[in-house]
Amino acid sequence: MSAIVAIVGRPNVGKSTFFNRLIQRREAIVDAVSGVTRDRHYGKSDWNGKEFSLIDTGGYVVGSDDIFEQEIDKQVELAIEEADAIVFMVDVETGITGMDEDVAKLLRRVNKPVFLAVNKVDNAKRSEDAVEFYGLGLGEYFTLSSINGSGTGDLLDALVKVLPEQEKQEEELPRFAVVGRPNAGKSSFINALIGEERYIVTDIAGTTRDSIDTKYNRFGFEFNLVDTAGIRRKAKVKEDLEFYSVMRSVRAIEHCDVCLLLLDATRGFDGQVANIFWLAQRNNKGIVILVNKWDLAEKDTNAVKNYTEKIKKAIEPFTDVPILFVSVLTKQRIFKAIETAVEVYQNRSKRVSTAKLNDIMLPIIEHNSPPAYKGKYVKIKFCTQLPTAYPQFAFFCNLPQYIRDPYKRFLENKLRENFDFTGVPITIFMRKK
Repeated sequence: MSAIVAIVGRPNVGKSTFFNRLIQRREAIVDAVSGVTRDRHYGKSDWNGKEFSLIDTGGYVVGSDDIFEQEIDKQVELAIEEADAIVFMVDVETGITGMDEDVAKLLRRVNKPVFLAVNKVDNAKRSEDAVEFYGLGLGEYFTLSSINGSGTGDLLDALVKVLPEQEKQEEELPRFAVVGRPNAGKSSFINALIGEERYIVTDIAGTTRDSIDTKYNRFGFEFNLVDTAGIRRKAKVKEDLEFYSVMRSVRAIEHCDVCLLLLDATRGFDGQVANIFWLAQRNNKGIVILVNKWDLAEKDTNAVKNYTEKIKKAIEPFTDVPILFVSVLTKQRIFKAIETAVEVYQNRSKRVSTAKLNDIMLPIIEHNSPPAYKGKYVKIKFCTQLPTAYPQFAFFCNLPQYIRDPYKRFLENKLRENFDFTGVPITIFMRKK
């Protein structure tokens, strides 16, 4: 599970530019998936071989400065509580403002690494002006320019040194996380599963320091159920803060194998649910969508079909995902939900032998070869599944750079038709043969 780094600071100091610079370098390499930047507040980055998740606390707040003052306290409190390290960004052009002082006051009480980043330092004069930021009482600072990238390397060198090492999982039990927006019924879902049905073997208190793991045995299959709902809450953090849910989901999703994404049927598949979905997809986790409170929804004979179509439209192009209609209250289909999660887990760890893969895929490719590009014909000669924790395939051909996304999607659909990968994102790489 990668460490979390939060970027805090008042508006317009350049947090988003810095954030985009760090994730871009990485997106281009690993996350070259269409639509990955839907949620610009969260991204993955790495430096010197150390991977970390980056949360940009900017962009959440709308409204006047005084509303911002209240909000920024919440943002910073949250970042302090959740992140492993904090980058506090200030702007050399404006110097120290009252709001900077407020944030610094909160950060001085923290026993986590805080990096003061003075932005927009792009000449010697500004480098001298940066000295005043010693006045914030946070010690050393780093000068940088988010726009042209100068100085970011020094900051990142220092930052990755303090990040915790990746946790080694002692128990390799599969982990299922129940995620979703507040009040969708996550706690009730878990209680319905483990309440009267005493299948629990042990309770492991917070293997990650903020979620409760319950060891659970059902259908002859043992796994850890990660509850992100019953997490201790700080009174100051308001439950409706969208940022709160995003932060919580990031931790839970990164740490699991399959996400059970629970949504409230009466509210629908809204933007926040979609954000959590893309977060799981981008992390290559198995996904099962559970539409809860189905007993309360207005229904006619085609209700399930129409609702399913609506969700599939929202999650295109990754539509090969199980969607179940459940009611936690009446326990309708909640065990089916777990059974489906087990199947998705098995799909995610499925290995297809190279011989079988080529026997099936090469004739398909022969019948539908990639379209010629700039008069050049692409010949795919061989394919194999890569030895990774989730399904990734390499197709070897003469001109990999000429294969376009629609053709990759065609290959993905054929893989899904012939080998069951329901609920699991697939990554396809084109390599030079």
